Amino acid sequence: MRTMRTMSFVLFGLLVMAVGIILSCNNAKTTSISPEAEFTSVVDSQEITRALDSVKNAPKSSAAYVQPATAYISEARRSGNFSLNAEARRAVTKALEIAPRDLAARRLEALLHLTYHEFDQALKLGEEIYSEAPDSFAMGVIVDAHTQLGNYPQAVEWAQKLVDTRPGSAAYARAALIRALHGDTKGAVELYELAFRSADPADKEAQSWCLSQLGDLYWRNGRFDDAEKTFDEALTITPNYPLALLGKGKTRAARGDFDAASTFVSSAFERSPHTSYAILLGDIKSKQGDSNAATKFYEIASDKAALGDLYDPHRIALMWADHNINLDQALEIAAADYSKIKDIYSSDILAWCLFKKGRLQESREKSQEALRLNTKDALLLYHAGIIEHALGNRSEAKKLLESALKLNPSFDLIQADVARNVLAGL
Repeated sequence: MRTMRTMSFVLFGLLVMAVGIILSCNNAKTTSISPEAEFTSVVDSQEITRALDSVKNAPKSSAAYVQPATAYISEARRSGNFSLNAEARRAVTKALEIAPRDLAARRLEALLHLTYHEFDQALKLGEEIYSEAPDSFAMGVIVDAHTQLGNYPQAVEWAQKLVDTRPGSAAYARAALIRALHGDTKGAVELYELAFRSADPADKEAQSWCLSQLGDLYWRNGRFDDAEKTFDEALTITPNYPLALLGKGKTRAARGDFDAASTFVSSAFERSPHTSYAILLGDIKSKQGDSNAATKFYEIASDKAALGDLYDPHRIALMWADHNINLDQALEIAAADYSKIKDIYSSDILAWCLFKKGRLQESREKSQEALRLNTKDALLLYHAGIIEHALGNRSEAKKLLESALKLNPSFDLIQADVARNVLAGL
C-alpha cells in the first residue's frame, strides 16, 4: 500500500503551487477535440476553453500556447486526469517553436520534465532558468530535481534557500517532504500544517493537496485517527479529490474496513486510473477473499495501453517482485531506473528485485542505501528485514521487522502479513 515511486504527485503539486498557475476549474465530464487548435477541450473547464480561444485568436503567439498548457497542467492535478499533461507538452512545444527563449514556456517545460521523470533534464533547465531569473519557481525545480535524483544534500541546501528567500505554501511543503525523508516526522507535520495555512484561501484544491500530503504522512507513521481526520477535511474542502479519496481508502483498509476502503479507492481510480490505485484495489479484493477480482485489478495495473500516462513501471516492478512473477523484467526495470536515479526508493525497488532473484549480498547493499536517510517508511524497513532474514542475520531481521510493524502495522495489506509470519518464526 505504499504510494507511487518517490511521491511523483507530490512534486507535481509543488511545482504547480510554486508557479502560481492553479486555475479555478469545474468538474471535467467529457473531452473532445477542438477543431481550431486541435487540442483536447475539457467540458466545463472554463479556463481551458478560454485558453484555447487565445490560441484560435493568436495562433502565432507563443504566449497564446502557454495559456492552454498552464490550464491543462492545473486541470490534470485538480481532476487526476494526468493524460492532460500530454496536451500541455504539445502546447509548450508549439510555444517554444515560435519563441525558443520564452521564459514562461520554458518554466512549464521544466515542470513537465519533472512530471515525466526526466529529472536530469529538469535540473539542467531549472539551473539555466535560475541563472536568468533567480526566483522561487526556478529554485523549486532545482529542489525537486535534486530530491528525485537522490542528491539529498543539494536538495536540503536549495530548499533552505527557497524558504529563506520566498517563504510560502510551496516552500514549506518542499521543506516538509525533505524533513520526512530524513526521518523528522514532527518537523514535517509542522511544515505541512504551515503549508496548508499559507495556501491561498481561494485555492481550495491547493488546500486539499496540502492536507492530503499531511494525511499521507500520518498514515505512513501509523497515526490512522489523525490521517482519517485530515483526509476528511481535504474532502470537505474539495469533494471527490482523488488524493484524499485514496488516502481515506488506505486508512479504512488499515482499520480492516475493506468494503469502505474499496468504495473510496474505486472512486479515486475512476477519476485517476493510476497503476498504484489498481494494485491497492487488487490487494483489497484479495483481503476480501475475491481472488478473481484481485487478479482483474492486478491485470489492469499492468496494462500500459489502458492506463497511458498513469502507468507506473516502477510500481509494476515492485508488484511483480511481491508476487514472484516476471522477475527478470522486474529487475530490468529496477536496474534501468537505478542507473539514472539514485534516490532511496530506486535503491529499495532494486534491492527487492535483486532479493527475489537470489542475489542476496547485492540486495543488502542496495537496501542499506535505501535506509541511508533514516526515513520512517515501514516498507523500506520490511524489505531490509526480509533480506537480513534470508542472509541468516536473525537479530537484525527481528529488529527491522518489529520496527516496520510498530511504525505502521498496515504498511501493505499483503506484505504486512508476511512480516508478521516471518517475525513469529524468529
